[in-house]
Amino acid sequence: MHLKTLTLKGFKSFASSTTLHLEPGVTCVVGPNGSGKSNVVDALAWVMGEQGAKSLRGGKMEDVIFSGTTGRAPLGRAEVSVTIDNSDGKLPIDYAEVTISRTLFRNGGSEYAINGETARLLDVQELLSDSGIGREMHVIVGQNRLTAILEATPEDRRGIIEEAAGVLKHRKRKEKALRKLDAMQANLVRLQDLTNELRRQLKPLGRQAEVARRAVVIQSDVRDARLRLMADDLAQMREALAAEVADETALRDRQGQVDALLAGLRAQEVEAEAAVELDAPRVANAQNTWFALSGLRERFNGLVQVGAERTRHLQPEPEEESSGRDPEQIEAEARTLREQEFELGREVEVARGALSEAESARHAAEQAAALEERRIAEAERAAADRREGLARVTGQVNAARSRLETRTNEIDRLVASVAEAKHRGDTAQAEFQAIEVQVAGLDEGELGLDDEYEHAVGLLETADAAVEELRTAESVHERERGALGARLEALGLGLSRKDAAAVLVSAAEQVPGVLGSLASLLHIEAGAQAAVAAALGDISDAVVVRGVDSAVSSLVL
Repeated sequence: MHLKTLTLKGFKSFASSTTLHLEPGVTCVVGPNGSGKSNVVDALAWVMGEQGAKSLRGGKMEDVIFSGTTGRAPLGRAEVSVTIDNSDGKLPIDYAEVTISRTLFRNGGSEYAINGETARLLDVQELLSDSGIGREMHVIVGQNRLTAILEATPEDRRGIIEEAAGVLKHRKRKEKALRKLDAMQANLVRLQDLTNELRRQLKPLGRQAEVARRAVVIQSDVRDARLRLMADDLAQMREALAAEVADETALRDRQGQVDALLAGLRAQEVEAEAAVELDAPRVANAQNTWFALSGLRERFNGLVQVGAERTRHLQPEPEEESSGRDPEQIEAEARTLREQEFELGREVEVARGALSEAESARHAAEQAAALEERRIAEAERAAADRREGLARVTGQVNAARSRLETRTNEIDRLVASVAEAKHRGDTAQAEFQAIEVQVAGLDEGELGLDDEYEHAVGLLETADAAVEELRTAESVHERERGALGARLEALGLGLSRKDAAAVLVSAAEQVPGVLGSLASLLHIEAGAQAAVAAALGDISDAVVVRGVDSAVSSLVL
């Protein structure tokens, strides 16, 4: 497994799409200062899941996006893709080549892809974890890191060596197993607390269930009693309603009779008014006759006075007999006056009789009219009383209907309340039974959990032992590899060295004071060769001389 290509687009100084082909045997990327060598290393770390902006030599993650120059506008996203040769199958995926891509947008959004398929950061980390190049499982020694490595504590050096050797994978697995064990222990504690709490609640819940059952029985009795009472009230209300309806019917019949009587009285009133209208001319004639008779009476009284006066004047006076009127003439006038008086008296009697009859007729008509008026008033009062009674009965009927509706609604509400109480009782009983079953299951499951816990502890101990064995074997192999690598490197340098150091070493006999190369003069303990070689770098090829004169002579050569 090795890196085949690395493609950068919009990442830091790589504005255009740039692809680096890393064929087998390529071990370095060279270039002048500022050409982007460090950016290539940052891109490799970034595409494999690096989340720290400071590790990428930036203040925030958006700083990795090309920010633009005087001649080119800034870009909106950065994209890096790395292709890994998986022909040996070290990556757990069924592809000979695996391409991992990461894209970051300027708004903060980020995307990952594996072979063109959208993926999560966790998917990328899990894919690389088994190969030893996953997150925190690889070491990138950047600029200014050599001093930090040389000055590192033994623990830090151990961490660097473990990361480079791939031991971190096993340590991560161990930490994961420990976290699982801690989580399992916490779950066991919570389960124990839950079991204790459920056991503590069993008795109160049992009492509550018993109370609920008794409450259901009591509520059922109360419901039956209320229903019986309401049935009695309903029967009484129905009887009262029937009585009210009967009274209403009787009142309506009575009202019909009163209306018929009132209609008859009104007809009689009309007839009386018609009779009065018919008798009105007679009354008027009687009044006229009375007035005429009154005039005649006045005239008669006047004539009587005149006759008396004349009779007084007709008495004989001796001294006037010879010169007075004729006695026969006076007698004749007296007879005439007596006849007129008799006629007038008879007419007066006739007029008085007619006046009496007219007054009697008028008085009878007035009495009949007053009687009819009283009868009409009484009929109207009776009709008003009947209407008032009918309205009162109607109000009573409506009130009875309202009470009946209210009682019906109350019955429905009580029935619903009883049903709800029964449902609550059934629910409480079901919960109680479920808790009993749950507690029984927890009691049975505790044994299984204990066995699983013991088994997990055993697996952890086995894993720890395996890790220690792997570390021991790894240390041995690492020391052997370092020694072999150093010897191989020394042999290679001795066989193919063509630079000035090789010339100086080969001319050590001609130039006095040349002691040899620095690498050949150092004695390195087994297992430390790789660290010393990394710390010395190119200095290991330096030539050691005795003094300044020897160095000057070497430079002249």
